[in-house]
Amino acid sequence: MRQNEVITGQDFREMFACATAWLEKSAQDIDALNVFPVPDGDTGTNMLLTMHSSMEEAYRAPDNSTSAIAQAIAKGALMGARGNSGVILSQILRGLAQDMTDKETLTGADLADALEEASRMAYKGLSNPVEGTILTVIKDASAAARKLVNEGNTDLTAVMDVAVKSANESVANTPTLLPILKESGVVDAGGQGLYTLLEGALHYLRGEAEQIQFRKPQMVASSIPLTARPPEMIAADEIPFGYCTEFMLKGQKLKADKIRTKLEKKGESLIVVGDDSTVRIHIHTLDPGDVIHYAASLGTMHQVSIRNMDEQHRDFLEMQRDKAPAVDMAIVAVVSGDGLAEVFTSLGVTAIVPGGQTMNPSTKDILRAIESSVSDKVIVLPNNKNIVLTAEQVKSLTNKSVEIVTTETIPQGVAALLAFDFEADLKTNARLMRQAIPAIKTVEITRAVRSTKINGMKIRRKQAIGLLNGELVAVGDSPTSALYDTLEKLDLDIQEIVTIYFGDETEQAEAEQASATIREKYPQLQVEVVKGGQPHYHYIVSVE
Repeated sequence: MRQNEVITGQDFREMFACATAWLEKSAQDIDALNVFPVPDGDTGTNMLLTMHSSMEEAYRAPDNSTSAIAQAIAKGALMGARGNSGVILSQILRGLAQDMTDKETLTGADLADALEEASRMAYKGLSNPVEGTILTVIKDASAAARKLVNEGNTDLTAVMDVAVKSANESVANTPTLLPILKESGVVDAGGQGLYTLLEGALHYLRGEAEQIQFRKPQMVASSIPLTARPPEMIAADEIPFGYCTEFMLKGQKLKADKIRTKLEKKGESLIVVGDDSTVRIHIHTLDPGDVIHYAASLGTMHQVSIRNMDEQHRDFLEMQRDKAPAVDMAIVAVVSGDGLAEVFTSLGVTAIVPGGQTMNPSTKDILRAIESSVSDKVIVLPNNKNIVLTAEQVKSLTNKSVEIVTTETIPQGVAALLAFDFEADLKTNARLMRQAIPAIKTVEITRAVRSTKINGMKIRRKQAIGLLNGELVAVGDSPTSALYDTLEKLDLDIQEIVTIYFGDETEQAEAEQASATIREKYPQLQVEVVKGGQPHYHYIVSVE
């Protein structure tokens, strides 16, 4: 094994670049490890997008010390974190960076310390840590590294090697810790992603960066046999206002807080992040020259971009503001599908962040929507279980008062909006909206993306499946049959309202026929059909 007593910050950055490239080769395979065979199991993709953001920031680091590179990687991960896996990964990278403060280089002992802090930070970031996940993998990897260092071996490559081996064993063991993994015969996807990153880093330390271009990572084998697997929404764009002005400011003793205060009156959607030598500035302003003149007095500007935003979009924003109720708070919602976006807008949402299944918005996407809102008080509705953690990260990045109402489905989001009281304050509204969530039952109908066995059911690839409140409960030969079977799991005799949102792959006539069949069987129900336009999910149904 190649010996490495110490590496520089440049090596540290290239090590992570190698790790990211290694992860990219297996992102789709990691996506396929999703426990439920629904088309939103994009753990590998989310982790990869998070790492891409990290590396973009790493190559903009103010110096080549290990500390500076680590801080840049952590910053990029936080701003680009997508999905639960991306957010937890950003916490791990933040822990690494925090332990490397003021370090020019990295030794084996430093790595062991940093992995321990990464594990601590990852667990700290979650209110309900679950074993058998990426958390367990980072904990086991850090414990192995610490044990080797305590035994007197501080060679960096040796420490990484033992961490990788422990991570491999930990991933393989995840099905024994999580029953749902055991039943499905898969390992934890987030754990696999972290192992792949660590393995890529090890390849770099061994001097194998060139050779691995022609190889592909192997998925960790579980002790339980794996099951055999045989209009796209884009990320939310910035709301127009004058000129979108962006640049990197470099100088000495820069004060981000002071710059932010100075620029607050010069425009909207202001974002100022960085440290005392490098600051990233983004603002929508009617006078970019005024902003540029001020920035030039502080240092040198790089990557300057000034774009005149579309007039039609600005007119649309003003129209939405005019239509909005006279209330001093804004509501941001994550929604996928034109029809669903119209529903949420009609119920008072002031900013839509496109996203949901298959494409989770990043922390930065949600932050942009919050900063673009006219109010300093904002309620965020994630409307997807995999976006809740991402949304939670935004609260520490804005000066606005933000409440995250943890809606995990579209129907829960609608129920929360209906509970909104225009005369109540921010805290009261958040409480009222949260109280409305438990009364709603959510049915989702999609098609399996792979064959599997779960909850005692054998499921074929592309077969229609039904989920009730996130739990897979029905399988059918068609979306409508899966819909009926899933609804049978509920006591509809005591329900009052059923709202059917049909997706972009479902004909309205088919949805109307399903509605008529439900009404005929349950005449007391009030059944409504709405064009949701959501991708991948034939039906999303609210039952109350």
